[in-house]
Amino acid sequence: MTASDLKQNLQDILATLAEAAKEAGREASEIALMGVSKTHPYDSILALNEAGLSLFGENRVQEGESKLPSKEGRPARINLIGHLQSNKARKALSLFDRIDSVDSLRLAQRLERMLKAPYPILLEVNTSGEASKHGFEDEAALFAALDEIARFEHLQVEGLMTLGPLGGDEMATRKAFSALRTTFERVKERYDLPHFRELSMGMSGDYRWAIAEGSTCVRIGTALFGQREVR
Repeated sequence: MTASDLKQNLQDILATLAEAAKEAGREASEIALMGVSKTHPYDSILALNEAGLSLFGENRVQEGESKLPSKEGRPARINLIGHLQSNKARKALSLFDRIDSVDSLRLAQRLERMLKAPYPILLEVNTSGEASKHGFEDEAALFAALDEIARFEHLQVEGLMTLGPLGGDEMATRKAFSALRTTFERVKERYDLPHFRELSMGMSGDYRWAIAEGSTCVRIGTALFGQREVR
């Protein structure tokens, strides 16, 4: 896909995002757009960055390691949004600006032990209840972990993340997003987390519904980059 095609896709998505925000009685400026660059080359990230996009997400540490320059050499923020295996935690910390998929207390503990400076994360919650998805299984499990994570010296919990149900219709998908919004509000009431403001939900097929349910960050891959490149 050419740089011109990518720029046009970006403009189209931003227009749809603004329309969805207006329908929900919100300002488009409340919602960040993350370009999910899984399987796409770094040149595509640079082309979109030149077109005005400053936030990207990668699914795998191994792929990010093979195609991304160091944080200091990048013009855009790039977060990890895919499942993180504990044995790749140190590499993820050095490679990504934020880890948006911390899905267990054990992983959070491991990250905290490795850190010597503040580092931002999102906690992933499995609001659809699908066994194929990662994330804290319910609010009780999340709170049990947060009782400890909220006291960590270095990890900064900036919000929550979820995935909509695979192939879900509007009712099922919005139910999953609404559940995360409810949990998000309860976390704010229960814990002293000064950086807690992100509600990351919504992808190419369901981001309009996510915006209606309060998302502050939508993660767009296919609609922005085109079909995934075969590896």
